[in-house]
Amino acid sequence: MPASESSRFRIPKHRSRVPVARQRVRKTLADWGITDELADAVTLLANELVTNAVTHCRVSHSQIKVELTLNGAELILEVSDPDRDRLPRPHDSTPDEEGGRGLALVAALAANWGCRQEPYAKCVWARFDLEGVQGHVPATS
Repeated sequence: MPASESSRFRIPKHRSRVPVARQRVRKTLADWGITDELADAVTLLANELVTNAVTHCRVSHSQIKVELTLNGAELILEVSDPDRDRLPRPHDSTPDEEGGRGLALVAALAANWGCRQEPYAKCVWARFDLEGVQGHVPATS
């Protein structure tokens, strides 16, 4: 069994491409043997973070990068976009607001999360603990 695996892909910054990102994340997790509630949580948060990137990135004709890293007892989801100066900030949404709950969901479902500025992008990440999770043995190639 490999000690570490990663998968990365890019999608165009367009709302119609969010389901493609969600499907690719789900397939990668399944290939790694990650299923059930953990796969649901990671896929949901990937959907939220990709949607946030697509919605809030102000760089025209850009791409969103999604990366999953399986490293021992942790799984890391990273979503990057080229609008490096607009870091996400959680806020309290009122019951009447349609959006604004994505980062609260990330905080609730991930073991830890955060964001960082890179030279030409920003990255929002979420970490998941695999300790005690059934069936997370990566498939061997």
